[in-house]
Amino acid sequence: VQARQEGSYLSKMTPVRTEVITAAGLCKMACCNLAESFENSASVTVGYSDAITGAKQIRLLGLSGIYTAMLDENRPAMRGLAAPFGLSYVPGQWLESIQIAKGPSSVINGTEAITGQINLEHRKPTDEKPLFINLFVDNHLMTEANIASSLQLNEKWSTVTLGHYSSMPMGHDGNGDGFKDEPTSLKFNIANRWLYYDQSGMQLRFGFRALSDDRLGGSINFNKEMKDNLQLTDPWGSNINNKGVNAYVKLGIPLNVENTTNIALVADYTYHQIDSYFGFKNYYGKQNSVFANLILQHEANENHRVSVGLRNQFDYIDDTLEDVFFVNDKMQNNYDLGRKENSVGLYGEYTYTSGEKFSAVAGVSVDYNNLHGVLVAPRANIKYSFTDNLVFRVSGGRGYRSPNVVVDNIGMMSTGREISIGNNLDMEDAWTYGGNITGYLPIGGNNNSYISFDYFRTDFNKQIIVDQEFDLSKIMIYNLDGRSFTNTYQFDFSIEPIERLVMIATYRYTDAKVTLAGQGLVERPMTSRYKGVLNLQYATRMNIWTFDFTAQLNGPCKLPYFMEGAGATSPAYPVFFAQVTRKFKGVDVYVGGENLGNYKQQNPILNWENPYSTNFNASLVWGPILGWKVYAGMRFTLWKN
Repeated sequence: VQARQEGSYLSKMTPVRTEVITAAGLCKMACCNLAESFENSASVTVGYSDAITGAKQIRLLGLSGIYTAMLDENRPAMRGLAAPFGLSYVPGQWLESIQIAKGPSSVINGTEAITGQINLEHRKPTDEKPLFINLFVDNHLMTEANIASSLQLNEKWSTVTLGHYSSMPMGHDGNGDGFKDEPTSLKFNIANRWLYYDQSGMQLRFGFRALSDDRLGGSINFNKEMKDNLQLTDPWGSNINNKGVNAYVKLGIPLNVENTTNIALVADYTYHQIDSYFGFKNYYGKQNSVFANLILQHEANENHRVSVGLRNQFDYIDDTLEDVFFVNDKMQNNYDLGRKENSVGLYGEYTYTSGEKFSAVAGVSVDYNNLHGVLVAPRANIKYSFTDNLVFRVSGGRGYRSPNVVVDNIGMMSTGREISIGNNLDMEDAWTYGGNITGYLPIGGNNNSYISFDYFRTDFNKQIIVDQEFDLSKIMIYNLDGRSFTNTYQFDFSIEPIERLVMIATYRYTDAKVTLAGQGLVERPMTSRYKGVLNLQYATRMNIWTFDFTAQLNGPCKLPYFMEGAGATSPAYPVFFAQVTRKFKGVDVYVGGENLGNYKQQNPILNWENPYSTNFNASLVWGPILGWKVYAGMRFTLWKN
């Protein structure tokens, strides 16, 4: 019996429009970390937040990833201070799958999902793989090693241990501006997860994770010793040190023999610390967060299910910004941005299912936030199948999030401007609604081809605006005064025209507008208008050889007027990826390349010759910074006898 796992697919059963990237999809390219796992998807766009830190940010529905709820097996993850670098802290080879759900989705996991939810499923303790090793190296001498070991100790207990190491030991300056195209770095990551399963159906899952990340960016000639006595004649440099610990427990208990009524408890603790400087600017932060969720679920019959719960999210964030800038002379503003925020929520969700024909999920969460008062978040998702192969979905709901203005916009630290943070910044509040129609076509080698179209719109009631155009000596941060919205249209087509050749084509168009001080309602700067992706994969029999090719066409974005004049846009540009994998018994060997067309943004750092002036700006990145990259690696899997 033979079967081949699809690299990605649109889920047919869920009422929420959900794209699934499988373990096979995570092997299509190197996927060193989560940030590099979306290159075959037009739903999620990944780019650098700036040209200094190496931080990568995602965009979903045309908006920054801070509006997307990141979940680790349905626990909130990458929140707060970990957000700008969190994508790089999840090794791709630790993952079993990724689910990308567009829209506000369920209320069970919180109200922070505005544009969608991305849920990560890690390798499981029950995997039949006592040892997995992945090694990687590229032409920039970046090296990486991952290890995973799943062990079944007995019928009830099992565990998985995950380890990660990566290093970028050398700085590279491909464009000759004297600055590293990517910071040198050293990163460690370890996790251990446990599962206890009783024959009664009771499950207990718990584990921990710890990480350390140190990165040095800026001028090629900068070293850490210069920081203590930094002078205006010295090279400009940045050092960012992140440390974090996470621990969790998940307990599920059936309350009757049929398991139609059960109760679950999810508890999660996160500590994260960031110490950083950017030239003369300094930023320090510590975060302690506790998440607890008590869920009671009752399934009356196969048609009706009700979930109710009590949820608490506590964040103690202590962060300070020392903003040093030069206007004729050295000047400094100090900001104490710390807060104690506690949000207690009561929620309920009702699910009606009529076979595979119709399903509806309606829920509401009522939270009391000690800083922002009562927050009400209604949400609904409906799926209707006109036929077995034609599925229609519609969804809508409200989401809220508390801003962390520095880490949410970490790129602004790599400028010489004054950072002007307004008083009484509010919580962000938005409605997202839209729909999707998917037709599954009984053609091709796997009889599972599909064509899909979706549209989503996000309307902000409240939003934090980061404005670089109102005053060219400052970065202004203030509350939205006017309208802000985004419309996103996407078309997907997948087919296997001949056996083992899979073709996926995707096109997304984004219309984003925002009200800026002094300008009114304008196109949102630095937001790509469209993106097209073509992915081809061919495998020989028994998957001995696998060939992957991906082509992207990235559309233009509106540039701030001080870059190239009013109305200027970045050019559209292509990016190409390719990989060849040879499978041996227990070992996969792969070689590949990224950005094979060697396309690079010209002058990603404005006024790099004068890094301590107000005109220095490394935050306006719209395209690739690094040129072409080639890599090689191997994956070794020891299967359980």
